[in-house]
Amino acid sequence: MKILQKGFNYSQDGPGNRLVYHLQGCNFRCKWCSNADSIPPSNPKSKDITIDDIFNEIMRCRMMFFDGGGVTFTGGEATLQHTELMPLLKRLKDAGINTCIETNGSVPTLKEIAEFVDYLIIDFKHFDNETHIFWTGHDNIQTKDNIGYFLNRGRFIHIRIPVINKVNVFPEEFAEFFGGFNTRNAVFEFLPYHEFGKDKWQGKYEITDGFVSPEIIERFEKAFTQRGLKTIKT
Repeated sequence: MKILQKGFNYSQDGPGNRLVYHLQGCNFRCKWCSNADSIPPSNPKSKDITIDDIFNEIMRCRMMFFDGGGVTFTGGEATLQHTELMPLLKRLKDAGINTCIETNGSVPTLKEIAEFVDYLIIDFKHFDNETHIFWTGHDNIQTKDNIGYFLNRGRFIHIRIPVINKVNVFPEEFAEFFGGFNTRNAVFEFLPYHEFGKDKWQGKYEITDGFVSPEIIERFEKAFTQRGLKTIKT
């Protein structure tokens, strides 16, 4: 597997204390990406690590997985490396390790991968396909399909919406979209725009006025709550 970086994080990449692996390569190119160095398929900073070595490292770290923690695979887009990821997840499940994936939801094999994932986090950038393509370089068709699949089957999923000024500040429209699904086992989180990844960009950084106020986030929370959608903060 191509790993860009790894490290521990508490509660922001799934529950509890987690060992987080950032995998190299992404099929989106979100203009606000905070990990732009993980977008290209290859990067001189990334390392090829065998799944045996990753598994053994995780097992050595298991005493650190307190408060319901475990291991999280993120990116880039972790599911692009599904050929290696799937057998690793199976081994971790057999070993009793809690697993989490953070994904843009765009890979068709996510439905199969998720069978071996305890905590599933899916980003949802925009409900309109053409707007989604403009800001991310990729359509949202498969993402919508995967989200609908999990929601309508009652699978627990954690849906994150990055909120960016002039991009997707439409709380009522987002709430209406998700109101059409069975969301009894879903939670929603709103991530206000930040510029932590701006210095990682090669070329022009195109977001010039992306910050949103706390009142905007409150509007999202209110719109979702009014439709019976559960919101959380991590």
